[in-house]
Amino acid sequence: MDEKVFVMNHPLIQHKLSIMRDKNTSVKDFRECAHEIGLLLGYEATKDLELEEFELETPITKMVGRRTKRKVALVPILRAGLGMVDALMDLIPAAKIGHIGLYRNEETLEPVEYYCKMPTDIAERQVLVLDPMLATGGSAIDAITMIKKRGAVRIKFVCIIAAPQGIEALRKAHPDVDIYCGAVDEKLNENGYIVPGLGDAGDRLFGTL
Repeated sequence: MDEKVFVMNHPLIQHKLSIMRDKNTSVKDFRECAHEIGLLLGYEATKDLELEEFELETPITKMVGRRTKRKVALVPILRAGLGMVDALMDLIPAAKIGHIGLYRNEETLEPVEYYCKMPTDIAERQVLVLDPMLATGGSAIDAITMIKKRGAVRIKFVCIIAAPQGIEALRKAHPDVDIYCGAVDEKLNENGYIVPGLGDAGDRLFGTL
């Protein structure tokens, strides 16, 4: 696997992902697993955040502590990406949140933009782009292009499952962007859905099947 692609083969991720894949899983359980996997992926994706030292005083003595130096921005791709935001906010409560609205043209399978709003200091932040699925890669590529146009230079893409085609396309379009995912599935079908996948993540998160 490409050195810029990180697949989290953690037992808890694989366990929770199997629950998400099951077509009989309830909306409640699907959301909870997306949140829990998001926490684990977020933990890994932030492992290289730069630290700075500062002086503090414990109840016992003074010491030099460490805190994250670079601020973070979370950018979910609407709407399915919203299912991962709360988990990352639990990890990084001070993070600012941007939003990108894209939908897929069912005939061309290409993403269509309808909304983009970023923090004004996006250029200074480590950006985590969130979307449960990396299928064709079209939405991720367009979203990251939009973010870069607004000044961001430190960007990672975080997803729950990915297709090989999506990884290849995203790496080709944005070779500077690291990809973090819970699993790489077999392929895309003729309709552009990941196989075996878990269906439409947005519909399953929000109960709009």
